[in-house]
Amino acid sequence: MRELALQALDAAVSLGASYADVRVAHVRNRALSTKNGRVGRVAAAESTGAGIRVVASGAWGFAASDDLTPAGLNAAARLAVDIARAGAAAAHAEVVLAPQDAHVAEWVSPCRIDPFSVSVETQLAELLRVDAGLRANPGVTLAEASMEFTRDHQVFVSSLGSVIDQTRTLSGAGYTAHSFQDDEIQQRSYPNSFGGQHQLKGYELIEELGLADNAARVAEEAVALHYAPQCPQGRFHLILGSGQLALQIHESIGHPIELDRVLGSEANYAGMSFLTLDKLNRLRYASEIVNVVCDARPEHGPGLGTFAFDDEGVPSQCAPIVTAGLFTGYMTSRETAASIGAARSNGTMRASGWNRIPLIRMTNVSLQPGAQPLDEVFDVDRAIYMETNRSWSIDDKRYNFQFGCEIAWEIRNGKRIRMLKNPTYSGISTEFWNSCDAIAGPRHWTLWGVPNCGKGQPEQVIGTGHGASPARFRDVAIGGAYA
Repeated sequence: MRELALQALDAAVSLGASYADVRVAHVRNRALSTKNGRVGRVAAAESTGAGIRVVASGAWGFAASDDLTPAGLNAAARLAVDIARAGAAAAHAEVVLAPQDAHVAEWVSPCRIDPFSVSVETQLAELLRVDAGLRANPGVTLAEASMEFTRDHQVFVSSLGSVIDQTRTLSGAGYTAHSFQDDEIQQRSYPNSFGGQHQLKGYELIEELGLADNAARVAEEAVALHYAPQCPQGRFHLILGSGQLALQIHESIGHPIELDRVLGSEANYAGMSFLTLDKLNRLRYASEIVNVVCDARPEHGPGLGTFAFDDEGVPSQCAPIVTAGLFTGYMTSRETAASIGAARSNGTMRASGWNRIPLIRMTNVSLQPGAQPLDEVFDVDRAIYMETNRSWSIDDKRYNFQFGCEIAWEIRNGKRIRMLKNPTYSGISTEFWNSCDAIAGPRHWTLWGVPNCGKGQPEQVIGTGHGASPARFRDVAIGGAYA
């Protein structure tokens, strides 16, 4: 793969590119699911190809090919340069890239058990065991379970002299129990909704999750929700479990800090951002106890946004985003760094595959743990505690939002007193985060994986990570969706 990447790079430079980088990747994927005691899906795929990105005549060009012969690579390089030169006629300004050192490196993500060494039959047997555990409760109408595994081996080379070889192994699993009664559907998911938990690990993640051990409880809660009272409407203290808080971070912090959205170069897919440049280092984004980082470094944890180098050859970094409540940073690229006065990119450019151009993408955007014990987070006269996302909506500036969760409990004097169904809450991003008055400590912090973040045209779906502990927010609008 290295020789192929260098060959394509030489072709692009010889055709007149002032800068070029090439990613040659081999990706392997396996996806399995079960539904009501039967196999729902077993799919396997492999893909190999090269993506060539160039600057020529002061503009970007990109082309990709799965033809890795010398003729195929040369043709792709020529197309990338031709696209750049054609685009230069319409460009408002020439591309200027922040400086970047050359790196020669190899990195392999930790993987104790190769998920592709575990047979499909073994994996399906585990899913069917979970399925049986869910359907043992006669109130469960539909049981769905899934696993997914990916290995991505990529070689990146650039005209700066970088040669970077990275291999990442990702695993994920989860399930949902659905209960239909009369005209109502209730559901409970484990360990989170929308596919469960996904991390940069091998099959050991599946063993750690204890899928079957939680099936009876999950099924019982799904059925019990039918008999629970409706979540009340009004303004209450709100406590969010870390799984729901991960999606809150994703939508109301992660997307707004993508600098290409702010600058308008990414607007069609889900809009732009309210975090205009004048707000940097001035906006009180959150209360003083809130600290958020964008951290792709392996030491942050096995997140879907963890790597050693991004797809521009920039080393992974920890960038402060919200510091003691103050908005202090965006996610940047080599091209956009200068727009905020930064000398270098903070390493957030990623592509979903070899045939897609890199974009600014969330890495691991995480809320740092707080100082409060979990009991103290719940220590209020009255609050609503919500877990596990069921629906979300946020405007195209990422400012006004509404979320629905699978389940809630009313809290009185620090204790759960009753289950509540159909809970929702809404707010404005900055007002919401400024109302945060308690965050649980490191013992309760989890790095969640969101495997399905979409952006770009053509669409790129990629995984992101979000670490969070349960947290409390004051005087939040709750229950309005079911007024």
